[in-house]
Amino acid sequence: ILGKHGEARGQTVAALVAPVLKSSEACSRARACQVFGNLGEAAVPHFGAIAELLADSDAGVRGAACEALGKHGEAAEPHLGAVAERLADVDWEVRVAACETLGKHGEAAAPHLAAVAKCLSDKGIDEDGDDVGLFMVRAAACEALGKHGEAAEQYLDAVAACLKDEEEKVQIAAVVALQKHGKAGEAEVIVVAQYLKHKHWPTRQAACQAMGDLGQAAAPHLRAVAES
Repeated sequence: ILGKHGEARGQTVAALVAPVLKSSEACSRARACQVFGNLGEAAVPHFGAIAELLADSDAGVRGAACEALGKHGEAAEPHLGAVAERLADVDWEVRVAACETLGKHGEAAAPHLAAVAKCLSDKGIDEDGDDVGLFMVRAAACEALGKHGEAAEQYLDAVAACLKDEEEKVQIAAVVALQKHGKAGEAEVIVVAQYLKHKHWPTRQAACQAMGDLGQAAAPHLRAVAES
């Protein structure tokens, strides 16, 4: 009974939120995408409208549409091609969202992994002159490729090249991705371990989180994790 009530409530919410996807206010369109991302099965009939917002004029809306489709499984797969197009978006945050969404999908995302791999060398300046977050695109691309199996193996050399990236978080993401493919040895794990005592806490936090993903390979460094 509770399940039926929950389904009915979801459909009611979907009916109320659907018109907001076409709001004249960008923040409202983005918020509607966020609601649909968390709505469950009731959101499925509205994926087409959400996918249209991948080409919205506002970067926040495009990113929210990517994220919404990333929170759903097989039903969102017909729209992954449109998500992949956002890997070349002018806004770095949208490119990050696209990488993350493609990382969450399995075989259906495989045809787009070459485009994800191109983001491993994402550099330059965004449309608004912002270069601060570009390393986040490279890190997100590493993470996405780490979540795929055999289809991503042809890109592991490019992931390994990120071990020499100038940004610590990219190096850390590369090690975790390689470990998930069984390609990270002690030398690669040490790359992460060295950042457990970094002067900046976000880097220490990222290293600790990575150690949690490295499994048994992180065992020799657990004391350093505890002291971090």
